[in-house]
Amino acid sequence: MKVKDVAEILEELAPLEYAENFDNVGLLVGDPDMSVTNILVTLDSLENVIDEAIGKSCNLIISFHPILFKGLKNLTGSNYIERAVIKAVQNNISIYCLHTALDNSIEGVNAKICEVLEVKNTRILIPQQGTIKKLTTYVPRTHSKVLLEFLFKAGAGNIGNYSECSFTVEGTGSYKAGRNANPVKGKKGELHLEEETQINVTFPKSKEKSVLNALFEHHLYEEVAYEIYTLDNVDSQIGMGMIGELEIPQAEKDFFNILKNKMNVSCIRHSDFLGKK
Repeated sequence: MKVKDVAEILEELAPLEYAENFDNVGLLVGDPDMSVTNILVTLDSLENVIDEAIGKSCNLIISFHPILFKGLKNLTGSNYIERAVIKAVQNNISIYCLHTALDNSIEGVNAKICEVLEVKNTRILIPQQGTIKKLTTYVPRTHSKVLLEFLFKAGAGNIGNYSECSFTVEGTGSYKAGRNANPVKGKKGELHLEEETQINVTFPKSKEKSVLNALFEHHLYEEVAYEIYTLDNVDSQIGMGMIGELEIPQAEKDFFNILKNKMNVSCIRHSDFLGKK
């Protein structure tokens, strides 16, 4: 496998488009076309982690926190960030970071914490806005079902627990093909009226590229008429934090003791007690 193949798998779980605006995620160091020998998974890409990767013949590090948050003006090894990056480059080691892309995934960090703590009936605590897009396009009525099927396969039409969702409107489209056109229907220089279907589907912004590829590849027309909008609707499947229920209500102090035990920590930091289970 190449680095970009691993990245593609990771981004199915944690699309980079869902990371917070302040964050720096994805492939931060290295060549996407490099073949992967071994992978080292870490919380932070510190200098000693690079040394460990070298010792274990790992040429790809998958890190939760990014080693690079801002642009570097020089690479002189004057701090741990520069030293880690220099050592990774010198040893052909790629560094890929997930951070808030994984935080905001419904199957990510918070889902795993809920699993460990046996929290049930979970849902996203702060759903992310601006993650749902809508595609509107127009296609000959005879071809609308075929195009819809390809759009669904590309990831369009999923709303919460529902899939293959769409809305269609029948109407009449018109166009006049120019001298250099190659119309599928109608003749050059003549006004053509075609019975068409307006197709409307929503899709997550992480699927925009695949949805547009499906549209252009499988649409019947030479020139595809389409519009894409970003919706204000909140996606309940994407966002920061999770909330849920314990199977048996517990006093706060009892829960904290369970929390320390299950998370294998000696000390926790918490807000003031509320005096309720």
